[in-house]
Amino acid sequence: MENKKKDFVLIEAGKWLNKAEGDLKHAFSSVELKDYDWAQNAAQQSAEKALKAVCIFCGMGLIKTHELSVLAKRLKAPNKILEKTGLLSSFYSASRYPDAQELFDAQLNEDAATDAVNSAEEILRWCKDQIKI
Repeated sequence: MENKKKDFVLIEAGKWLNKAEGDLKHAFSSVELKDYDWAQNAAQQSAEKALKAVCIFCGMGLIKTHELSVLAKRLKAPNKILEKTGLLSSFYSASRYPDAQELFDAQLNEDAATDAVNSAEEILRWCKDQIKI
């Protein structure tokens, strides 16, 4: 029975990682299309799904929160990853509200989207390192 449980955990974690990879691809594409809000949103989603994959893999189950820092802290992620989760959370919030985006010029929006995508990529890489599939 134990092997079935391990297999299930690996399959579930793999599903979440696959979704995270798809969201990251979407984030990169959105930057190319100059759709910076969507790039930030997809980057946050990628990181969230990757962190949830690690939680599942580590036996914590699916933690139902959108707070990246909560997930990263539960996983005892290194400070560099915690910093990236904070950055992504701030971009994600700003990308959802039109009045927040109006505070930035076009270059700042592009820079924020690029930073968000790079942060998500780094988080995804760290998460993959935690899961040995």
